[in-house]
Parts: sequence; C-alpha cells; structure tokens
Amino acid sequence: MIHRIFLIGLIALASSCISNKRITYLQNITDSTSYGLNEFIPFAEVDYKYILQPFDIVQIDFASSDPILVEGFAFQRSQQQVGGIGGGAGGSGSDPLYMNGYSIDAMGMVEIPRIGKVKIAGLTEEEAKDLVQEKINSFFKDDVFVRLRIAGIRYTTLGEFNRVGVQIIYKNRATLFDALANSGETTLLGKKNQLFLIRQYGDGVKIHQINLNDRALLASPFFFIQPNDILYMEPMKIRQFGTADNLTASLALFGGILASILLIVNLVTGEI
Repeated sequence: MIHRIFLIGLIALASSCISNKRITYLQNITDSTSYGLNEFIPFAEVDYKYILQPFDIVQIDFASSDPILVEGFAFQRSQQQVGGIGGGAGGSGSDPLYMNGYSIDAMGMVEIPRIGKVKIAGLTEEEAKDLVQEKINSFFKDDVFVRLRIAGIRYTTLGEFNRVGVQIIYKNRATLFDALANSGETTLLGKKNQLFLIRQYGDGVKIHQINLNDRALLASPFFFIQPNDILYMEPMKIRQFGTADNLTASLALFGGILASILLIVNLVTGEI
C-alpha cells in the first residue's frame, strides 16, 4: 500500500516537472533552421514601417542658428531634458514624455505652437517629419530644422510575465528580448513556445505566434517589436497541479501533502 502511494506520488511529481527544452531560449529546434555559434544571422527584410496613430505620443524638436526663432518651443525641450530621457526601461509608471511630448488626438492631429494643428496620423515618422518641416518652412523665413520621432516604444505585456501592464523602452529600436528583460522576464510557467504578438497595422490588427525557444527567431520579421504591440503568454497546464504562483511553491506544497499522507498511512498500519 505504501509503495503504491509512493509510486503514484513519484509519477505525479515527474509529470509536474518542466523540461529544460520548454524554458530554454534560442535552441536549434529543427535542422532546417539550425544556426551554429558564431554564425552570422542576417536580420529579416521587413517591408513594414510603423504608421502613426491617434493617441500616439511623438517627440518634436526644433533647432536653428537663431535661438530666438525656436524660443516658442523651448518649454518642450527643457522639460524633456529635465525628465532625463534616455535609452532605458519603462513600465515603472514614470513617463515624462506623456506630459511633455506631443499627443496625437482622436482626429490624428498634433497642435504645435505657432503652427497650429497638423494631421500626422496615418503617416510614417519620416513622412510626418517632412510635413512638419514643410509647415515650419512656410512660417519662418530662416532655416529651422525639425526632428520628429516616436516618444519611446510602448507595448503591453499580459499573462505569464513577472511584470504585466504597459511598458516603455526609450529607444527607436528594440528586440523581443529587450521587451522581455524590460518586463521582468517571463515566469517559469509561461509557454515560451507560444508567445502571442498582437500587432497593429493601421486599419486593423494581426495575431502572430512566436516560439522563443527557437533560434530561428533571430531571423524572424518579428524579432523587433513595434510601438503598441501586445505580448500575451499563456500558462502551462502544469499550473493546475497547485494554486501557488510558481512551480517551486507548487512542488513544495505537493511534497508536504505526500509526506503527510505517507506518515498517516505508516501510523495506521503500524509500520513505523
């Protein structure tokens, strides 16, 4: 009887263990996508450029050899400098560009001092920069240089991430692994071979499934994240073996219960 219970416990424990293959990043899954160490892996050619959308936030800077020409825009630059914009992480609730950047309204317009409202939604960064530059050139006789860019990459994490919610990376390019690190990594129970990436494409969205275990991801068109991406990771079925939030606690709970059952059985049968 005791041996039978012990055997059942071992089977349940073994079935609740997670193989390293399910949690290890960048493995050579198949021979067709095998990449060796030190092998050069070119980035995928992606014919997609992010299209500015309503409620995006952009950073617009103005420069001129005559500082008087751009003093009307100085309040933007000074506050951004105080905010300490850099190439770092987000997700902590601190987003200075939300207060100091140019927000695109529901009609796709940004309101620029001296210039007024300019519709930039539906354009790429470069197209929006050229449009604002054109408006500036028609307003000023002297040269004023315009720089326009997305105010960081905002994305959302849901599911088996150690930190869920809206995250921000203050760079103009970031990989999926930048996003994972910025989100506190995934939990041990996350299905790393089934990460769902929900991406906006101007007039709609697409859902893409990504395998973080596969080294072929490095050559995938989804290796780099885009603004407003949503990353969702499902939990493994192993979560149903315990109510704890991580595998270690679940196994400890199961081990304690099993030890108690064995002790009770031993006491009843008088085998101790």
